[in-house]
Amino acid sequence: MAKYDRNFTDELRERLSIVDVVGRRVPLVKKGQNYWGCCPFHNEKTPSFSVNEEKGFYHCFGCGEHGDIISFIMKSENVDFKTAITELAAQAGLKMPDYKPKPAAQIEKEESYFQIMESACDIYQKKLFDQDGEIALNYIKNRGFSEDMIKKYRIGYAPKNNIIANKFVNIKQENLMATGMCRRGEYGMYDFFRDKLMFPIFNAHGKIVAFSGRSLDGSEPKYINTTDTELFHKRKTIFGFNFARDAIHRANRSIVVEGQIDAIQMQSHGFPETVAPLGTALTEDHISILCKANRNIVFCFDGDTAGQKAAARACDIIMPFLRDTSEVKFAFVTGGKDPDEVLKSGGESAMHKIIDDATPLVDFLWSITNSGFNVSTPGGRSQAEKFLKQKIDKITDVDLRQEYEYEYNSRKFNNWHKWKKSTQNIQKIYLPQIDDITKNTVIFIVNTYPEIAERYGDFLANLNIDFESPVPEMNMDEKSAEKYIVSLKLQKYIEYLQKEKRDLTSKLLSGENTKSKIIEIDEKIIDAQQKIDTLISI
Repeated sequence: MAKYDRNFTDELRERLSIVDVVGRRVPLVKKGQNYWGCCPFHNEKTPSFSVNEEKGFYHCFGCGEHGDIISFIMKSENVDFKTAITELAAQAGLKMPDYKPKPAAQIEKEESYFQIMESACDIYQKKLFDQDGEIALNYIKNRGFSEDMIKKYRIGYAPKNNIIANKFVNIKQENLMATGMCRRGEYGMYDFFRDKLMFPIFNAHGKIVAFSGRSLDGSEPKYINTTDTELFHKRKTIFGFNFARDAIHRANRSIVVEGQIDAIQMQSHGFPETVAPLGTALTEDHISILCKANRNIVFCFDGDTAGQKAAARACDIIMPFLRDTSEVKFAFVTGGKDPDEVLKSGGESAMHKIIDDATPLVDFLWSITNSGFNVSTPGGRSQAEKFLKQKIDKITDVDLRQEYEYEYNSRKFNNWHKWKKSTQNIQKIYLPQIDDITKNTVIFIVNTYPEIAERYGDFLANLNIDFESPVPEMNMDEKSAEKYIVSLKLQKYIEYLQKEKRDLTSKLLSGENTKSKIIEIDEKIIDAQQKIDTLISI
């Protein structure tokens, strides 16, 4: 029988969820950590067929059948190995290459790569505690890293000289360069990492496959990572996953943050299920790996523009991986902070609040749709509907896709096509405080003059007023009523601008250049106040 490179079959197992593969033929129900169904290999009425998504195996407690996605296709469809992996490759979107058995020399080379990486990590660890690494050691300790954390994550220091090139002078240069640790220059081999704080990057099995180096002199880029090698592919590597795997099972979720220091600090301070992408934006491969461990994910990003974009990208990528057992949420760290800073300033309780208050995916997608398009106009609503449909169509679970369609159809009807919007806002936005007199006056106007309610529906819907409350008796004609609503709208607009000005002033004091935005807001406040004055004089 022809042999195939294990790299390809391993990639099939990484790309495809065994729950999805088996679920095409066997109805499965999740109970605890496993999925259960009636065994396809013998007749039974009580489900004894168990599927473990993270381990990638199925097992029948009735007949003893056991295997992975490849053996399942072979046995359930009565086909040979090649036919099975060809079918799976088509499902995974992979081209079937003509593989030959991996030569013994190739296996030996790969083993030498692991040995080089392990030895290099030992060297970096020792250098961190030498005189050469004093600045690096002080930096990492000032970031709140204890010696136990430094040892656990095997953090080290790459000195300014070519310590790795000199150490492995007797190793074949091709092997050394293949690890990404060294390069060949005009004057011979030189180290890729020099004068860097070093973070080893582990594969899912705990073997070092690459490094991430942080600059210590303020130079950019702040981080550089090993370039892709035979052992390491950034698009398929999740930082901290080897440490987080068991915790993800215990917590029944994973938390995704933006950087490795954030991931380490989160893992070390009450959130061991935390991981981070590495040197690249989230990819389908990252999501696939995480979903195999657990389909419940909290994306926790910075609240700045870059963080919002990263969250929107994550929302887009994860849609095909959603199942009715998935719980995907989005949390944001605001105030110019990141998880590391929140843990230092507010402790675990502050971080727990951020995670616990995370927005469910269905609400987050609705939020970015409303903020990305002008849904107060027919054209804007048309664009928004196309955007939503494009996202929803990516959901492969037909029943779940229909539920999303029903949900958004209801929201579109109640929020886009009727003035009386839901008072539950998707985003955490600033909502004006309304006193009882104002509330009663507005209720009277809405119920007495529906034309005014229709004209100012968007504003009125955000006041958090129950318009079904009893209508108070008031002496107010239609003209006065409209003046009242316009005046109230301008007042609340000024309050909103003043809040925004306070936020920008705080950022200005912390060093961010927001002066021009503050001036612009001042001009808007003056303009709004002049409109109020004019309205009063009419």
